[in-house]
Amino acid sequence: MTSLQWMLFMSGTIFFILATWYISLRAKRYHGVYRFFAFECILAMVVLNYPYWFIYPFEPKQIISWCLLLASALIAGFGFYQFYRTGKPRDRMEETTRLITSGLFKYIRHPLYLSLMIGGFGVMLKDPGPIQIILSAINTIALYMTARTEEKEMQDRFGAAYYNYQKSTWMFIPYFF
Repeated sequence: MTSLQWMLFMSGTIFFILATWYISLRAKRYHGVYRFFAFECILAMVVLNYPYWFIYPFEPKQIISWCLLLASALIAGFGFYQFYRTGKPRDRMEETTRLITSGLFKYIRHPLYLSLMIGGFGVMLKDPGPIQIILSAINTIALYMTARTEEKEMQDRFGAAYYNYQKSTWMFIPYFF
């Protein structure tokens, strides 16, 4: 990695450490620890792959990559809209006051984590070397662990309502798992 890549990676890492501490750990919501590793994997892939983002734009892997990145952005956009509109978060983003069971959340419990998975695959495909493939796999595992940990926290917060919601929806992809 070049010195610019190291500087970008370290700056992003410091930001994610501070954000994880402030948002999740301060509120005793420990899913943020796993999410930190997902963010780090995506950051590392972006830093490693940014020189390849616009090379050979019509190559199949580039087209698939852009489609995945667009899908990721759309899912995140709809997910955040529903999150703020229906979840009515308190002072912090993660402190919803209502269980969200409509929109994308009607079908999957974690559309925002799904968007990070899809985005991670899209970034990896820009230059899919061995390191990027490993980082993409770690990203997927970290997001799965994030979701599992968050589900325990949501069961504590919303009780039987969340348990019933879990039984009627899929974790990430409808009709899968």
